[in-house]
Amino acid sequence: MNVDIPQVLLVILGGSSIYLVGRTDRWQRCGYITGLLSQPFWFYATIKAQQWGMIVLCCWYTFAWGQGFWNHWVQKELRVR
Repeated sequence: MNVDIPQVLLVILGGSSIYLVGRTDRWQRCGYITGLLSQPFWFYATIKAQQWGMIVLCCWYTFAWGQGFWNHWVQKELRVR
């Protein structure tokens, strides 16, 4: 059996990020970090599969995960200070 490690990481990180963002407790904000961590694997998979249109979507997802990270981690820390 040939296991494609980036695909496994996509399932783990991508699935975890969506699950975490949907929560209503303090773990919700961790979803944005796992979402950002999954993005390099999404880019790798789309380039490897030559799905060039998906690159645009990967860029949009990276922006959205980054926005969530900014709002739930960076801005939150700035408000605390």
